Amino acid sequence: MSAIRRKFGEDYQVVNTSQGITFSAQVKKKRQRFVEKNGRCNVQHGNLGGETSRYISDLFTTLVDLKWRWNLLIFILTYTVAWLVMAFMWWVIAYIRGDLSNGGHDSSYTPCVANVYNFPSAFLFFIETEATIGYGYRYITEKCPEGIILFLFQSLLGSIVDAFLIGCMFIKMSQPKKRAETLMFSQDAVISQRDGKLCLMFRVGNLRNSHMVSAQIRCKLIKSRQTPEGEFLPLDQCELDVGFGTGADQLFLVSPLTICHEINNKSPFFDLSQRSLKNEQFEIVVILEGIVETTGMTCQARTSYTEDEVLWGHRFLPVMSLEEGFFRVDYSQFHNTFEVPTPPYSVKEQEEKSSLTSPNPLPVAPTPSSPLLGNGGRGGRRERLLSADCADHIEDQATRRPSKLQRMSSTREELLLMGYKTGPSLPGGKASSTGDLPLSIQRLRSSSIPAVRQGQPEEQVQLLSLDGEAEEGEVEVEKHRLPAAYSSIAAQTPKPVQIPLVGSRPEDNLPAKLRRMNADR
Repeated sequence: MSAIRRKFGEDYQVVNTSQGITFSAQVKKKRQRFVEKNGRCNVQHGNLGGETSRYISDLFTTLVDLKWRWNLLIFILTYTVAWLVMAFMWWVIAYIRGDLSNGGHDSSYTPCVANVYNFPSAFLFFIETEATIGYGYRYITEKCPEGIILFLFQSLLGSIVDAFLIGCMFIKMSQPKKRAETLMFSQDAVISQRDGKLCLMFRVGNLRNSHMVSAQIRCKLIKSRQTPEGEFLPLDQCELDVGFGTGADQLFLVSPLTICHEINNKSPFFDLSQRSLKNEQFEIVVILEGIVETTGMTCQARTSYTEDEVLWGHRFLPVMSLEEGFFRVDYSQFHNTFEVPTPPYSVKEQEEKSSLTSPNPLPVAPTPSSPLLGNGGRGGRRERLLSADCADHIEDQATRRPSKLQRMSSTREELLLMGYKTGPSLPGGKASSTGDLPLSIQRLRSSSIPAVRQGQPEEQVQLLSLDGEAEEGEVEVEKHRLPAAYSSIAAQTPKPVQIPLVGSRPEDNLPAKLRRMNADR
């Protein structure tokens, strides 16, 4: 066995079975934590040298920070030594004055302290005086001024010792550290999606009915790293955002809450995936602070999560239920989780994948109905806006067509522009319908919208379709709103010849050739 262990190392366990000797999988060593699960910081200070005197200068805090066994030992030793020293001083006064030899036999002799014959009687006298018991058997006489001075010193010293030690014990007992025992953290943290975003979550709870006033939670990421300059930073601390900007870090802790850290491009877990989580080494320290409602003292509870305690694709089970007249919290499900579908990729990989698969589409303008296109709509004035970038894109596509198609498109554009100019040309302000025009012109009018010519880079090209009942003044206003490029095109178009009004019908105003075409139709 020893040879096998020397060959494979201590990380492998040798298991003997009836079928033979088998080797189990490699046992992972226990992770060294910076903060234990109970909140204790796993840090020890050494090689202080001459700095230990600083602990003596802050003696009260040093005594409070000591463990209970050392506090009790110091408490007992301090009172015992003080009592023995003061009893010895009373015995010395009685010995110098000769009270030990004469006081018990001569009734005419007045001692310093009555009925003090030896050290035990002097010790009892000090205890009765210090504890203000006062049995009345031992007392100070007026013939002993040194005894009176020692009595005053004893009273002052006793008050100082009582205030120091009793105050230290009171602060030690009233420390809110034990209040942190009733603040719970989930055993594991989980990573799953919430509101369509990948989040790191853990749960906190309060076992007492008394509230934590102004409860606030913070998270620190403890991870060693190396700077671009080559400096190694062991146990570097990085802040994790748990809602500092939105106020979500301020907790109303009357029921268990799930704390959420959104993983985005500002998070240190931006490139963390399910696969890379197995190879990472980090520790998340959670700090919960608040004021104890009953005592008014500040309490702090801590815990930590290592990479082994972060579960990918899990979610916490609900613990709240509605009973008759109240809400019930089931703490038996506080630490339990269940699996949910979660992408195994990091947020960085998901953003890169989405940017490659779905590029930004070009803007597409809607196609509103217009009376100039032969639909006869009466919806009033309608506008169609196209951005300059879209107009450039359409112009580029138009230039890529064959020369014959380009000529056909240009011919349609010129005919449609003439239609824009000659639309409301009939008297009485009434626009003629497309049914009054020849069949060939109707087909041109019902064709698609011409390509928009290239304008300025920042301006928008606006195509207006006027209502059949629009006034001539409104037409002039709309003309002024058109861009310079469109106005120049319209200016180059020859003005149509006004046809005199002969008959009562619109067909009588057309030339003879067009009237024959309508008659043939």
